[in-house]
Amino acid sequence: MKFKKTYSFAFWCSLIISLFSSVLLFSLSKIFNQKLEVLFLLSFPLIIFVFSIIVIQIRVERFIYRRVKQIYDEVSLLNADDLKKATITTNMETLSKEVKKFAEKKQIEITSLNARETYRREFLGNVSHELKTPLFTVQGYLLTLIDGASDNKQIREKYLNRANKGVERLVSIVKDLDLISKLESNEVAINIQQFNIVELIQDVFDLLEIRAKKSGNTLCFNKKYDIPIFVKADEERIEQVLINLVMNSIKYGKKNGITTVSIEPHGIQKILIKITDEGEGIKKEHLGRLFERFYRVDQSRSREQGGSGLGLSIVKHIIEAHDESIFVKSNYGIGSEFSFTLKKV
Repeated sequence: MKFKKTYSFAFWCSLIISLFSSVLLFSLSKIFNQKLEVLFLLSFPLIIFVFSIIVIQIRVERFIYRRVKQIYDEVSLLNADDLKKATITTNMETLSKEVKKFAEKKQIEITSLNARETYRREFLGNVSHELKTPLFTVQGYLLTLIDGASDNKQIREKYLNRANKGVERLVSIVKDLDLISKLESNEVAINIQQFNIVELIQDVFDLLEIRAKKSGNTLCFNKKYDIPIFVKADEERIEQVLINLVMNSIKYGKKNGITTVSIEPHGIQKILIKITDEGEGIKKEHLGRLFERFYRVDQSRSREQGGSGLGLSIVKHIIEAHDESIFVKSNYGIGSEFSFTLKKV
């Protein structure tokens, strides 16, 4: 017959006290004579009382600790090593609070793990889709050429050029993924130097001028900057950030719209660079995920515009590698504003 744990606990406590009392009584009866009978009667209950407190306290602490540890062991997500004996108390209210606090901490960890798992699944699905599209495109053109279309010079050149574009897109995706991986693992060295941010923005405008004109877009500053503004950063990486943000404003901005770049003070030691467009804007539910890898607000339109889908993720990683911040504001139907901070000289 299996007794309840509390009965077993009471049995062993009683047995220990009884054995101790018997031994003590026998010993005292030998030591004390009749003349010391009063002293014997007074000392015996006191000794039993003190001993009982010690035994019960130690037994209760061990009993509670074993029971709680067993609960931790039975739940695979909990680690019994986190349960220190020193924190166990006979006060059940305190014990309950400790266990509740521990459970809440583990629940947060579980929620975080579930979120990461969801993100992992979405990321793998997006990678698969992004790679699959150009791969199938290239495969289709090559198979067509193998089947006999290569005999026609005009078709051969046309299909080879299209296949090459598909390969270029694959290379672009792989390069961007490699760059993000290196940025996350701090393998990319950030070469901090002083440079004129106004001049760099103008260079980006000149680089993208032809692309902007095709869409009827105008690239400009919010005002004339006659005085150079020097910052401390990696010039090459910041140029990449500006190219990605300005390119996005051209791709998704309004036709014949304006992309405006402004430079504003941000506290005492920093400046804020803003890139504003007159596009259709971004809905609020998308703002929190814009910088995720391969996340696209409008799947069909984004793929029509091309690109790897990693531009904003790269921008975020580069800015964070500088220990700076990036922000986004958008009013749907009006336009968007991307901004980031840099240390000024």
